[in-house]
Amino acid sequence: MILEIFSNLGDSLILFFFCDGPNTRFHRVVFQLYIVGGSFGLREFAQIRYDVHKLHGKVDPALKEKLKQNNVTLESEYKKLEKSDFDNWENIRGPQLWEDSRTVQKQRREAARLKTE
Repeated sequence: MILEIFSNLGDSLILFFFCDGPNTRFHRVVFQLYIVGGSFGLREFAQIRYDVHKLHGKVDPALKEKLKQNNVTLESEYKKLEKSDFDNWENIRGPQLWEDSRTVQKQRREAARLKTE
């Protein structure tokens, strides 16, 4: 009955889990050690990852002082944006991958120059 239910899993898995013999017991123990040992190994590798992140997360004191001197606030940036004119803007298309950016820029500069004349 059980063998019919699990027949699509393959004969080797069925024999491994439902048959009892000296080789099967040995392989079950090896499999369980592999699973348990793998969980401990993953935990150690994850801990190394977090330890390295702590080391690289430290900021140089000189850089920290420089960042403290920077007086950019949200309000100052908002005031800059208020002064901007968003009603009169021009959509500028960048060059495509197959286009040479220098030639496209020359063409646009020439077109802008002709437009102003």
